[in-house]
Amino acid sequence: MIATIIIVGSLSYFFNNSYASTIIDNFKTEQAIKKKQKIIQTNLTNYLNTVTKDGTASVSFYNLGAESGSAAANSKYAKLYQAGSLETESNAHAVKTAASTYKLYLTAYLMNQKSNGNFSWTTENTDNFDKMIVNSENDFAEAQIDKYGASTISTFIKKQGWYPSVFQDGQAAKTTSYSLQLLLEDLATGKGAYENESDQAKILDLMGKQIYRTGIPAGASAADSGTTVQDKVGFLNDTNNDAGIVTLPNGQRYILVVMTNGYNQSGLSGFSRIAEITKNVQKIVYGSDAGNKIENYS
Repeated sequence: MIATIIIVGSLSYFFNNSYASTIIDNFKTEQAIKKKQKIIQTNLTNYLNTVTKDGTASVSFYNLGAESGSAAANSKYAKLYQAGSLETESNAHAVKTAASTYKLYLTAYLMNQKSNGNFSWTTENTDNFDKMIVNSENDFAEAQIDKYGASTISTFIKKQGWYPSVFQDGQAAKTTSYSLQLLLEDLATGKGAYENESDQAKILDLMGKQIYRTGIPAGASAADSGTTVQDKVGFLNDTNNDAGIVTLPNGQRYILVVMTNGYNQSGLSGFSRIAEITKNVQKIVYGSDAGNKIENYS
């Protein structure tokens, strides 16, 4: 009887202390996560402020969290990157020339039309979307704007909570990096115009195949080999823009929008600047030293 009591008492002591130890470990992890998040956001804010301070760049970053079942999702530090926890922008509400990133707005509008039964994936439309997204050709996009009308498309855009004046008659399309970020959030998470999983997958697949890869794709790969990017670029005169959804090899995902002008940019010459910003952003947020200490980027 005495032996039984001793055994039961020992087990009770073991389990109670094991439970207490788990609570303590969890608390320490939570505190470490909060500290790292604060440092990452501080470093990212400081860095982005340096690259946008002359007004020739706008940057929006939004972490989407880890893909379900990925190595990152199963890490004890998964909460460090829970969706939106590290969202950071700089000069993100400045209205800039959209160039061909406007095609993301048109795509969302057409997917909404499809959900209402007014658009379908005919062979012709499929081919035209391929040209518009993969090659960034303009003919189909311009024809659709003429067909539906800039004001009608703008009304849809406004209802989504995005920058409402993308399309104005007689002017180049305009947007903000933050507005493009919001659009990509819907695309990445299957909301709004992208509730249809098949349509969502189709657009993401096309963006993953687009041929201009020297901006966000190049920078993301430079930071972590094996990183994949689904993006849409825009270039017009001295404007070079890139808006993408990035997936790291471990399953972490984020949205990045970089809009640039000036610096005597022409053609695609500004995309190396976008690549450099991307590489640094990815290292600040997801690098091996991320969240360890405050850095000086001035």
